Amino acid sequence: MAVLHYDWLEGHANRVPDKTVWIDLHSNRSFTYSQANDRSNRLASHLQINCGIEKGDRVGVLAMNSTDMFEMQHACAKIGAIFLPLNWRLTVSELEFIINDAAPKIMIHDSQFNNEIAELKEKTSFKQSLETSGGGGDTPYEAAIRGAESKPAPVEVTHDDIWTIMYTSGTTGLPKGAINTYGMTFYNAVNMGFPMGFTPDAVALTILPLFHTGGLNCYSSVALYVGGTTLVMRAFDPAECLRLIDDADVGLSHFFGVPANYLFMSQHPDFVTTDFSRLVCAGIGGAPTPVPLLETYEARGIALQQGYGMTETSPTVLVQDAAMATGKPGSTGKLAMNTQVRVVGEDGEDVAQGETGELWVKGPNITPGYWNRPEANAETITDGWLHTGDACRMDEEGHYYIVDRWKDMYISGGENVYPAEVESILFKMEGIADIAIIGVADDRWDEVGCAVVVKSPDSDISAEDLLLFCQDKLARFKIPKHVLFMDELPRNATGKVLKRVLKEDIGDLR
Repeated sequence: MAVLHYDWLEGHANRVPDKTVWIDLHSNRSFTYSQANDRSNRLASHLQINCGIEKGDRVGVLAMNSTDMFEMQHACAKIGAIFLPLNWRLTVSELEFIINDAAPKIMIHDSQFNNEIAELKEKTSFKQSLETSGGGGDTPYEAAIRGAESKPAPVEVTHDDIWTIMYTSGTTGLPKGAINTYGMTFYNAVNMGFPMGFTPDAVALTILPLFHTGGLNCYSSVALYVGGTTLVMRAFDPAECLRLIDDADVGLSHFFGVPANYLFMSQHPDFVTTDFSRLVCAGIGGAPTPVPLLETYEARGIALQQGYGMTETSPTVLVQDAAMATGKPGSTGKLAMNTQVRVVGEDGEDVAQGETGELWVKGPNITPGYWNRPEANAETITDGWLHTGDACRMDEEGHYYIVDRWKDMYISGGENVYPAEVESILFKMEGIADIAIIGVADDRWDEVGCAVVVKSPDSDISAEDLLLFCQDKLARFKIPKHVLFMDELPRNATGKVLKRVLKEDIGDLR
């Protein structure tokens, strides 16, 4: 029988009711474990009684970072509903596909997205919505909490039940909903806890979007599991991050960001005077980290602890402690607890130590699959082994190095971008005969898109025309930064575009 899921928020509310669990930096609100548990219970009751939400129903959320998001996630857990956080950077047309695929019964949303919700309500199947400001006040969300029963009807859930669905861009051009179970979240907290130095005294700062596994689980869920405190920032601000790290009264102990976050902080004038000595852990992930950036922080006495993971892996698979970060720059660490990995060649067999292959992972922290995507499950999971699509090698001491993407996906500012999705949009543009999207290096975002275009005969489209065409069809981070024109694309004998050849021909565009 599957292990029962236990309510972490209620557990700590019973044990340390007056301890602060969440601080909202945008609205200056803070909540004790007791207060947060009561609000989550009341929201769960409202969803259950007034909205008819039952176990397994999806609760969609389109909102900026706030402590409201944590309340929604835990309210879902209390009644067995599935938390569906949506990327607010996406266009309405992109959100339309996801909402039709996941079929949420209700959408909870920030006031700033009222127009988008009204349009989506006409185009999709959800009928109910609940508006919040993300900062308290007189809103339908706050009224629902005030007017609800203090306890929902109990619902039993196990580690195998789905807690969250997070949509990632799909290699076929369609987003896929990565299923995250309660067990995955539990094992991620266990896998991260020890190497990252988490204790009940932990004070973590969350800067990444809460629709992303980096925001939800690095390190918000880990801090909650150990009974610590999390500060949530509405949007990343390098100056404010440095101020919070420097402030002894805040006592920040844990910080996680993607390389772009650390780069922008290092370029701020306050970087040279910030006191980093109170940080127990400065975690970094989401994209390969340039060694010079690691060295910049090491010169300030901070070892950036790299790790590796995906939405599908909860996310921790590989992890460094502080000693590894200093001794093995460029490594993504060693294997986390409760996880298995293989480095596999094209033939599906393990490669020799030191050789490069695709990283496959397995364990209780790995997704059981994608929502409504049996074909993707069959393609991506073999006997429980998830094919990560990332090229990797292991050295003689068991340290792993992510050396490239096995597939064509690139990462821009911590966001995965799959070229096939962008190509499928641009192929709809008149005047384009052929197109390939590749990721190229960028000093600000680590990587950005480059569109390599073959024009149709007699076409006079320009780079500006292409970028304008993208504006209302793609999220900004998916829109190519560079546009190049060629007479033809290099292809192999089966017609596949040779993107590695394209990258070599194009060179460095910085």
